[in-house]
Amino acid sequence: MNSGSTIRILTVDDHELVRKGIAAILATEPDLELIAEADCGIEATQLFHRYKPDVTLMDLRLPDQSGIETARQIRRNFPEARVIALTSYDGDQDIYQALECGFRGYLLKEMVHTEIIRAIRLVHSGKRYIPFEVSQQLSGFFPEVALTPREVEVLTLIAGGLGNKEVGGVLGTASGTVKAHVQSILSKLGAKDRTHAVTIALRRGIIHLHSPGLSSIANG
Repeated sequence: MNSGSTIRILTVDDHELVRKGIAAILATEPDLELIAEADCGIEATQLFHRYKPDVTLMDLRLPDQSGIETARQIRRNFPEARVIALTSYDGDQDIYQALECGFRGYLLKEMVHTEIIRAIRLVHSGKRYIPFEVSQQLSGFFPEVALTPREVEVLTLIAGGLGNKEVGGVLGTASGTVKAHVQSILSKLGAKDRTHAVTIALRRGIIHLHSPGLSSIANG
């Protein structure tokens, strides 16, 4: 990590226009230096190992793997890595998972012009940066009632239009077991039915429309 006065930054986003916008903002600050850009998780990991940036701006949605998984891979070898999420995802599950993974800040892309400089400097100084709008999203979230990984799988397949029997076929489990998972999902989310559960899960960021399960259904 850099010990000088210049803060060295890596940006990770698969949209070139977003990266150019960030580069333009950073170029206005003499103490901030954009040293590398990545458009996917694998490249981000490679560039981090090569340049060891002081702060990394990480999109959560990347074409090869999630930004959260990318940050986990980086932090296995560099636990002191300072990573800020810069994303359009504002669901409480997304925020909670990012913070649990070790992200030091969480910014929505709509905040980039007003908040990004302050966020970089605070995170570089060793502090966290969670804007009020983001912290409010977490106020009603309780990890103890979070869906299990299997329940997320079930709900993702349901969102793709599959019934209990079809879900069971995909996951290799009995339809009765799937039904039990569905009842647990409805209870945890406070949902009236399967459609309501999918709506809640999409809003909270528990599942996403581009999830692998949905992609395989769409392409199947």
